[in-house]
Amino acid sequence: MRRLNKKKALNFVKELDAFPKVPESYVETTASGGTVSVLAFTAMALLAFFEFFVYRDTWMKYEYEVDKDFTSKLRINIDITVAMRCQFVGADVLDLAETMVASDGLQYEPVVFELSPQQRLWHRTLLLIQNHLREEHSLQDVLFKNVMKGAPTALPPREDDPIHPLNACRIHGYLYVNKVAGNFHITVGKAIPHPRGHAHLAALVSHETYNFSHRIDHLSFGEEIPGILNPLDGTEKVSADHNQMFQYFITIVPTKLQTYKVSADTHQYSVTERERVINHAAGSHGVSGIFMKYDISSLMVKVTEQHMPLWQFLVRLCGIIGGIFSTTENFLFFLSFFFYLSHPVGVFCSIYDF
Repeated sequence: MRRLNKKKALNFVKELDAFPKVPESYVETTASGGTVSVLAFTAMALLAFFEFFVYRDTWMKYEYEVDKDFTSKLRINIDITVAMRCQFVGADVLDLAETMVASDGLQYEPVVFELSPQQRLWHRTLLLIQNHLREEHSLQDVLFKNVMKGAPTALPPREDDPIHPLNACRIHGYLYVNKVAGNFHITVGKAIPHPRGHAHLAALVSHETYNFSHRIDHLSFGEEIPGILNPLDGTEKVSADHNQMFQYFITIVPTKLQTYKVSADTHQYSVTERERVINHAAGSHGVSGIFMKYDISSLMVKVTEQHMPLWQFLVRLCGIIGGIFSTTENFLFFLSFFFYLSHPVGVFCSIYDF
């Protein structure tokens, strides 16, 4: 009785088979069917191989939210060379609240403004990369994914002893400022505290020594990350007049970077440049120097590196194999049907050769 019930159950399951098999006596393998099968298997292997590389690749996801952190300090990383002697220039920050920020973290180093041949080659390469970044914005994702692998973005040291006098001043280091709009500037004379803000001792410096030609080797905000290029890195300006003002209007965007190699709180920024000659007689008023006026965006960008999940890769792989199998099967069916209509006496080409 139990055997009879098992046999009935087995027959019932067989009736539910949605993939009936063709008896072997009705199947005949052909050379054309075998050729199509080899091509189909080759296509499956190639597409599966390429799909594996897609699975290994990652992409950057950008999300935006309101920045709620207003109490922490903002770090400014600076490396600027000015074509004036160090005793003639001073750098400091004045924020929106007229608060003068201490510049103890900055160092003044006498250097030669002209670059050595090796440094000039490095500088040209940096400018070339910057031009590509302005034209191809997707390259920024490549930098984010390879932040710790990137080459150092700092100017390499001179490979030879300078033969020219030390006619420039390299101002480098960092400052911590409040997260409000401010003005970092380099101008004539050292900065001194003042009841109404601050002032620079410029009276004792001759106008003939004014030369605000400068090179920005590095300027970033927040945590400094190796391999990341900033918009002003490599910028070089040559002054056409002794009394000239260079202005950079910077908008800073707080950024949280989360990749498989690094997790950091940093800042991106965009910049607009302007320069003009100070001529009071012609109505062009101002102070000679380099002025970087920055403002902080209220939105924060979260950049996260993402990877295709394994289940999605398997589904895509099954779709590739099933799609090619079904397409090839239909192709063989129509091929054999056409052959049958042309040669009624002939034999069908098997659609199950593969």
